[in-house]
Amino acid sequence: MQTDESQSKDRPLAELLAEAQAKLEQQRDAMMRAVADAENARKRAQTEAAAAQKYALERFAEQLLPVVDSLKAALDSENTSPEALRSGVELTLKQLGVALERANLREIAPAKGERFDPHRHHAVAAVEARGHEPNTVVSLMQKGYMLHDRVLRPALVTVAQGLENDERNPISDMDLD
Repeated sequence: MQTDESQSKDRPLAELLAEAQAKLEQQRDAMMRAVADAENARKRAQTEAAAAQKYALERFAEQLLPVVDSLKAALDSENTSPEALRSGVELTLKQLGVALERANLREIAPAKGERFDPHRHHAVAAVEARGHEPNTVVSLMQKGYMLHDRVLRPALVTVAQGLENDERNPISDMDLD
């Protein structure tokens, strides 16, 4: 039984060199194909990402088109009664609400007495309010909006602050000792 070493001694060097060069060429070809495949995959991913970014709002824009059509129809209508105009605007607002909801855009509208949340609410003022716990919403000045779990605009609110002791005169300095 002959070993690889003894077999290689029996074959001429030129044949061994040609075999090694052929093997090297096969490996180089396989490497070049792998590099080309990787480059093509990278370019394809870039193209798909660019298209996704470019057309990310496509569905949302399609849902806004009926709202635009309704607003244009309202502007084009002549001799419309105020009641009919109001009704049309309310329907258009509902259409807009549906489009926003489908896009996962939700209102932030805290109710009176709801606990103040600094992540979703922006306190415009703190007022003394009887019947309200401290750090609760007294009034909503402007609704906020969230996209999925990210706050786009916090709700503008007035917040209750702790009440002073009503039995004492806040201007008096009798209790200073």
